[in-house]
Amino acid sequence: MRAALLILLGLVIGVIGTSQVMNALAARNPMPGAVMHTMGYHMGELKQAMKTQKCDAATIQHHLLRLQSTATDILPTFGMSEKGFVDDANQLQTRLQQATVSAPATCAALATALKPVGETCKSCHDQYR
Repeated sequence: MRAALLILLGLVIGVIGTSQVMNALAARNPMPGAVMHTMGYHMGELKQAMKTQKCDAATIQHHLLRLQSTATDILPTFGMSEKGFVDDANQLQTRLQQATVSAPATCAALATALKPVGETCKSCHDQYR
């Protein structure tokens, strides 16, 4: 009887603890994830265009502009002031601006324009993810 009561008490405490942890996780700021998902969507659309060889200049420019705009939200959203993170975020903005200004109209030009952007993303994700 005593063992069953202790098991039941342990289960109740576990459920309450799990509930508290889930509430704490749900209350955190969703914005950093939203920024990364938005950037992932636009990068995915550009990669899909290259994969299917359907690189329309207007569509490419639209996604590059959205990437560039969203990249400006990285620093205020994540709220990190570590020099490496700030440098990576600034470098991403610069490389996206260069890609946008180059206005790639072909899949080959898009691949060339996105290569430095992808390298910057990978560098930051390797360090801070």
